[in-house]
Amino acid sequence: MGKAAAARRLASAAAFGGGGLSLMGMGLYAVLRGEAALARRMIGNAGDEPPPDSTGWYGRGRPGPAIKVALLGDSSAAGYGVERIVETPGAFFASGLAQKADRRVHLRTYAKVGAQSSDLADQIERALPGDPDLAVILIGANDVTHRVKPSQSVRYLAEAVRRLTAAGTLVLVGTCPDLGSVKPIPPPLKQVARSMSRRLAAAQAIVVVEEGAVAVSLGSILGPDFAAAPAVLFGPDQFHPSAEGYRAVAEVLVPSALNALGFGDDEPRRTRGEGTMPVATAAVRAARTPGTELGDKKGLWVELRRRARLRSDPEAPDAGTDEADDDVDAGRQAVSDG
Repeated sequence: MGKAAAARRLASAAAFGGGGLSLMGMGLYAVLRGEAALARRMIGNAGDEPPPDSTGWYGRGRPGPAIKVALLGDSSAAGYGVERIVETPGAFFASGLAQKADRRVHLRTYAKVGAQSSDLADQIERALPGDPDLAVILIGANDVTHRVKPSQSVRYLAEAVRRLTAAGTLVLVGTCPDLGSVKPIPPPLKQVARSMSRRLAAAQAIVVVEEGAVAVSLGSILGPDFAAAPAVLFGPDQFHPSAEGYRAVAEVLVPSALNALGFGDDEPRRTRGEGTMPVATAAVRAARTPGTELGDKKGLWVELRRRARLRSDPEAPDAGTDEADDDVDAGRQAVSDG
């Protein structure tokens, strides 16, 4: 319960405010700073060229009304590192959602490369006029790499989720990935990055479910595959995912999105380790187990589930509209300047 208690204290901004020097000696801190600088040189900075915009209509030929989705967050949501729209996480997610729900999907991407949790407010400001049915948020990695206080990160995320749910939008959050799986980060910085990212992911999960939304752990979803085939699941900079990496992320998000929207199995078969448990305990467990969903909070307890991944065949978005989807057209017009 020590880690669970720590995660809950962090989520309430009562502990781990600085998140750093009090946990290590100055000598180790100096070593970590040097390793961080080396890792940054190896990874490099995001280029000036933005990733392909996955905004558009998916599920060509499927019935309406369309499911309206807003994709928010950082480069892991925007799809930095790939060259074609069909390789972006938005395309994988929207295509999979359309296929499994048998509905048209209109996706609008607001995610920005380099975004931190503090940038969510502006993205939501542009997304809300479109009245999305579902908002998907992927955020946290840049907060860790830029040493943002974890208590501040989760406070920004809680405010974002609260604002979206108050507007009647369902919210699905993919929590901070395990940065210990990134190859250019050497030990002992790798272990510190893993600890910090897991701690933030657990705190994110707590505030998300307490605001009535659903959290899905991304964790080390790319870790085992990265060790076996880094050229396949990570992009050229060895930090951002490749197209197959983004597919893997979408595969664990689509099942939870389907359930939240009412298209999923309300009573999936439970496997070992699943069940109802205290929120903080579930959050810490989820941070270690990619693909774990936390939702359906009741009091101090929450349901922890592992849903089967759903592979999707991405399609290019259709820029056209249907007369039957006038409500979505109005939303698109309202955000066209965003």
